[in-house]
Formats: sequence, structure tokens, C-alpha cells
Amino acid sequence: MITHFDHLTVLVNDVDVAAAGYALLLGRPPRWRGTHPELGRHTALFGVGNALIELSGPLPDAPEAEGLRAYLAERGEGLQALAFGTDDADACSRELRERGVRATPPQVGEARGQDGRLRSYRALELSPRSTRGVSMLIVERPDASQLMAAGDAAPDRVEALDHVVLTTADPAAAHALYGEGLGLRLALDKELFGTRRLFFRVGKVTLEVVQDASLGASDRFFGAAYRVRDLDAVHARLRAAGLRVSDVRSGRKDGTRVFSLSDPLFGVPTLVIRDPARD
Repeated sequence: MITHFDHLTVLVNDVDVAAAGYALLLGRPPRWRGTHPELGRHTALFGVGNALIELSGPLPDAPEAEGLRAYLAERGEGLQALAFGTDDADACSRELRERGVRATPPQVGEARGQDGRLRSYRALELSPRSTRGVSMLIVERPDASQLMAAGDAAPDRVEALDHVVLTTADPAAAHALYGEGLGLRLALDKELFGTRRLFFRVGKVTLEVVQDASLGASDRFFGAAYRVRDLDAVHARLRAAGLRVSDVRSGRKDGTRVFSLSDPLFGVPTLVIRDPARD
């Protein structure tokens, strides 16, 4: 059914500006730049080996982007959706519905690159009523491995997406959705620092769901963490480039070291981690 983690979508006001910021963080240029004309969106895709980071913003003067402009005006920039990958969108849609997860039939989508070439993919959307308000989709794309290829493996570059954090008032409902509904492997369920946390694994990416009793019926995105091989080199590179970063510190997981960006990156709280156990 779900075979890998496909991408995170970060909505931004200006994709050119955001792409420059993410190129600095990740240490590499986008794998693809282009548009989704039917959606009125300008998009940049970064590949980090095990996932794509999608930056998406409205095309100037595109009437199709009116809803996106209104969303950004109301909520601001930040994480807007997550997408899992599948090798068979039709079978995935059927199985999800059999599991009680509301999903659309697969729809064909197209994106036009800056070189004029079209890329096609098939995607099914999950109903927010099933996902506790989180925008979620599942994508079948023939070029996933090429887009995700990290390319330059220099130690001062981001190597992979380590984990994505969501918050929920109802851990039991999150377990039912991600574990029983989507079939993701529950790697850990424990209380840390007085807070229950669920860790699901898919395609070498961890989905961390953190309990937050102040929330209502809808879950929320929180942030993202990227894994590197040489934390000190990445830290020095970003600080030398003028990015505000915290000091390096020990991580919550034994044996890890981390630092965070002092300001959310285009609305996304961001952590950088060195975890020798994941080499």
C-alpha cells in the first residue's frame, strides 16, 4: 500500500526567495523547478535522499491561485501537507477505503518544468474527516527515485529528512489513523518529559506525533528535522552564511547531537540532527 515517504509541502509567498533559503539550509539546489498551471502554483522540489521537500506558492496574477493567496493571508507560511508514496495508486485507494479511511480515486496531475517538459503523476487525497484535519495525500510517480537522489554527499550537506512532527490532543485516534488506517509501523509509543509521543516509521522517515491536550479535534503540523553526517560542519556553514542557529547540544535520543534554527524557516520550526545509529 504505502511504500515510502514522498514529500512535505511548505507553502510560501515567494518560491524564489524560499528556494534560496532552503538551498542554504540543505546545501544543494532544487532538483526541479516549474509550475502546476491548473493550480496556479509555482513549485520547487528539493531531494534529500529519502524524501522531497516541496516549496509551493501562488503564480502572480493567476486566478487559479486565489484560494492559495487567501490561505497564506490567513495562516501565513509553513507546513501545509504531507504525502506518502505508493507503487499502485489504485490498489492503495481501494485498501484505504477498506480500512475505513476516506480516499479519493487517483487523479492524474501534471507539472511543467522550466525547460518546458511535462512531468506526470497520480495522486489520491485523503479526506480531512479521516486525517483529523491534516492535509494528506498519497502519490504514485515514475520519477520518485530520480527526484529524491541527494546528489552531492559532502558532509556539510543535509543527508536526509529525519522526522516530521505533528501534535494531537488524542494519541489513540492518531494511532488508529497512522497505524491501523495507513498501515505505518509504530516503532515506539512512550512518555517523554511528561508527554506521550508516538513514533511511526515509513521509508526511513519518522512521523512523530506529540500529545498536546490544548488542541481540539484537529491535529496540527509542528516542524521538521534533517539528518546530517557532520553536524559541526553544517553548523559552521550556516552560521558563516549569517543564519541564526542555536548552539550545538545533546539530543533527547541517546547518542545524538542537535542544533535548531533560531527562527522558523518560512514558518517551519527546524532541527538539524546527527544520529550515528541511523548511518
